[in-house]
Amino acid sequence: MVRKKVVVLSGAGISAESGISTFRDAGGLWQQHDIMEVASIDGWYKNPALVLEFYNARRRQLHEVHPNAAHAALVALESAYEVHVITQNVDDLHERAGSSRVLHLHGELFKARSTKNPELVYDWRTDITLDDRCELGSQLRPHIVWFGEVVPLIEVAATEVLDADIVIVIGTSLQVYPAAGLVSFAPMDAQMYYIDPSADASAAKRAARSLEIIPTKATVGVPALVERLLTSA
Repeated sequence: MVRKKVVVLSGAGISAESGISTFRDAGGLWQQHDIMEVASIDGWYKNPALVLEFYNARRRQLHEVHPNAAHAALVALESAYEVHVITQNVDDLHERAGSSRVLHLHGELFKARSTKNPELVYDWRTDITLDDRCELGSQLRPHIVWFGEVVPLIEVAATEVLDADIVIVIGTSLQVYPAAGLVSFAPMDAQMYYIDPSADASAAKRAARSLEIIPTKATVGVPALVERLLTSA
């Protein structure tokens, strides 16, 4: 029997419930730093030490948090469906929970890459300093997609959505492009679920033909939806 394909589009909301600070919520990280100073390519050229410390702090925090019930539920969904997670998050909580197919649109906090050759990417669990170099001798930087840079995996992500039977949007405002545009690639007959306490139905309905809004936090809405999907599989 061919399994139905589920594509999950996850955002900051699912990680926030594990204790990871979000950028856009009230009191979030953008409140403490100018967005262009710490998350843009121009900010990197202007003050790499500040950018490194910003992401070093995020990396240290990532060692202290754990996957939550929403992450675990998505792993359970793999028992009956082909599940692909496309995340805007740079943490590794989906992987730690056990999800087998995870695509990171905006990079990964536990990786560093060469500023000379972007193909040189390294696993990196500690701070990155101004003394850290790649094998070519160039400065290492966070493996993060910053404002002012292209999103290299966006076409791969769009291809995954194209043949989805079910699309589940979790913890994202659907306001950040190009990631927000991925819902428009869903097939006409795909089921779509949108789980977020502040779900903007109009944003999803631009593309969704069959949309169910679940206005709850991820740790409540995702396990409940997964239970329903497993029962009907």
